[in-house]
Amino acid sequence: MSGSGRSLVEAGAEPAAPGAQGIGTSAVRPDAALKVRGEFAFSSDLWADDMLWGATLRSPHPSAVIRGIDIGAALAVPGVYAVLTSADVPGDRYYGLEVADQPVLAVDEVHYRGEPVAVVAADHPETARRAAGRIVVDYLVREPVTDPEVALALAPEPVTGTAAAPAGAGLVRHVPIRKGDPAATAEVVVTGEYRVGMQDQAFLGPESGLAVPAEDGGIELYVATQWLHADQRQVAAALGLPAEKVRLSLAGVGGAFGAREDLSMQVHASLLALRTGRPVKMVYGREESFVGHVHRHPAVLRYEHGATRDGELVYVRARILLDGGAYTSTTPAVVTNAASLGVGPYRVPNVHVDAYGVRTNNPPCGAMRGFGAVQACFGYESQMDRLAEAVGLDPVELRVRNALAEGGTMPTGQLVEGPAPVARLLELVRDRPLPPPAGDDLRQLPGGVANTTTPEQVVRGVGYAIGIKNVCFSEGFDDYATARVRLELVGGEPTVLVRTAAAEVGQGLVTVQAQIARTELGVERVVVATADTSVGSAGSSSASRQTYMTGGAVRAACRAVRAALLARSGSPVEPGDGAGAEWLGGVVRDAAGTTVGTLVELLAAGPVEETVRWRHRPTRPLDPVTGQGDAHVQYAFAAHRATVDVDPELGLVRVVEIATAQDVGRAINPAAVVGQIQGGTAQGLGLALMEELQVVDGVIRNPSFTDYLIPTVLDVPPMAVDVLELADPHAPYGLRGVGEPPTISATPAIVAAIRAATGVPLTRVPVRPEHLTGTG
Repeated sequence: MSGSGRSLVEAGAEPAAPGAQGIGTSAVRPDAALKVRGEFAFSSDLWADDMLWGATLRSPHPSAVIRGIDIGAALAVPGVYAVLTSADVPGDRYYGLEVADQPVLAVDEVHYRGEPVAVVAADHPETARRAAGRIVVDYLVREPVTDPEVALALAPEPVTGTAAAPAGAGLVRHVPIRKGDPAATAEVVVTGEYRVGMQDQAFLGPESGLAVPAEDGGIELYVATQWLHADQRQVAAALGLPAEKVRLSLAGVGGAFGAREDLSMQVHASLLALRTGRPVKMVYGREESFVGHVHRHPAVLRYEHGATRDGELVYVRARILLDGGAYTSTTPAVVTNAASLGVGPYRVPNVHVDAYGVRTNNPPCGAMRGFGAVQACFGYESQMDRLAEAVGLDPVELRVRNALAEGGTMPTGQLVEGPAPVARLLELVRDRPLPPPAGDDLRQLPGGVANTTTPEQVVRGVGYAIGIKNVCFSEGFDDYATARVRLELVGGEPTVLVRTAAAEVGQGLVTVQAQIARTELGVERVVVATADTSVGSAGSSSASRQTYMTGGAVRAACRAVRAALLARSGSPVEPGDGAGAEWLGGVVRDAAGTTVGTLVELLAAGPVEETVRWRHRPTRPLDPVTGQGDAHVQYAFAAHRATVDVDPELGLVRVVEIATAQDVGRAINPAAVVGQIQGGTAQGLGLALMEELQVVDGVIRNPSFTDYLIPTVLDVPPMAVDVLELADPHAPYGLRGVGEPPTISATPAIVAAIRAATGVPLTRVPVRPEHLTGTG
């Protein structure tokens, strides 16, 4: 991936110690070289002596009653040590991130194709798979509910499952947003219906882990996950064990993007390990992975925008329907985001939005990068392009005229505190030079070296979009992160040990924690321990929150260490954390500038260790009737300009270049920030042009990377990246979450460019060739 990056710093934090790889520097990731050389140990590489292998039997039906299960033939397979069904679950038989409605193993019925029914442990993975195939299940097949509109009609009021009977198809949550005059009228009105397909996170490392029975009757679980303590809570409940007997350590994670927030094989491997008394490893194959984790919610979005003749927004009305699949997962939170962010980063005096999330018998959907904001952005940005055409304005000019700014008000009534550079981001991408026209090089044409397109067939288009995303958990959730920091002498050298339960899923969090420790303590030698549950929760590696939350916790713990060490020296310490002291070159000075000694001298009396649980400022639930309330901690913004070449006759598209601008508050690691922006943009490109799980009657038809297409190096264009650093006064170092915003506005910008090139009113993503040729 090629591209350029500019950093426009306007406010920041104190610099790191001279020469240190502290905040604001592009410190090298410790796992980078290992991954490039293929030497990094992922969870699928785990091994233990005397290890067994686990396999899962899954339902072939989207909806059915289980009338009986015969495991006799499976148990008779040589090398099989255990076959378990729901009757063998010793604790709670249902689990879930928000609502415990998903069975550990199917209880009496199945609600989606691929639902786990039984698990097997054997001495070889192929033996385990063959034994699972010999389990006989007597199903009474039912007609599945796969249309979310039908599901909503069946149960238009919220229904929740219980341990005795999980809920069927119907409404999970409805979030209304009401602001201003519900009957407002306007001179210019544009309407549209838009659809977003089911996107998969498509991480390369499949679900995998190793469960090891412990001497105290508990379990040691090594797993690739996003939230160690949420896993611990659910696994312990299913095993009928206290949480302290279920100890989790993070194994190498091969990508996540939301799909590892929910459980996959964690309970199954643990059940088999406890039953057999031996370590059990489970690794999903690619096809199983596609049914073994949640996906992005497909959506149907209906919008009506009203404006004055000069393009000033008067009202927005919207209905957003999200298909959550068979179980609740994080659907309630996704619905909140879609509703509260559903009109985009614009000033709108009158808003009437209804967002619904429903259960169906489709594969379960939950967290994925962008989390409700992606679907909404495609809808409202498509509308802004229609409105620009209707009032005769340039698409960027229309957006700038209506841009939200600092001090503005969201549709929920929440005040936008801190910078909101919506107009500036749009202007930055607009003012970038455009790429040159396509030449005769086949590699630069749609279709590439297949030689399907000639230069005279190509039409070019340019499109724009901007999006908004909340950062951290919302609606009054007790969102916190815990960090333990220890400063001691190791071999006579001051050394920092940072311990958290924050999951490194590839985003560079380990590097960030070390950078913060170096900045705060002025110590070059920093060790970040493997994340585990021996320290308090750090929350999930999702919602663009970990640098904000765990970074904030590490900073607070470091400052507590500073205060404790200053107190040891006999220097007065201000109430709080002693942040005003200087720690440069191994010399410690108090807030008054008085030298109190060297780190080596102060640490001679022994190590200093502090543990801090750190929270962001509080949020509140949305009013259930009006949708008003301060639901979110922080807002982040990103804009994109896409340039595309299209062969309209064949329906082929090549993205020529993407220009993007994003306000990150403070770039803790500038190179990593640019990498996140480029990666998120590539994922948005995938949704725009190729990525969709084809689900027919509840069955995934393309569960492989042969048929589920993701962008390759040939599909991802050069990117021009502008990074604004406008500090958020409420955040550690002024930073903003970075990971999700680029995914949100990349998709509608690319589709807008294709519309500009072809004149085809595209209303669905991903865009397929037949949408352009008129054959589909």
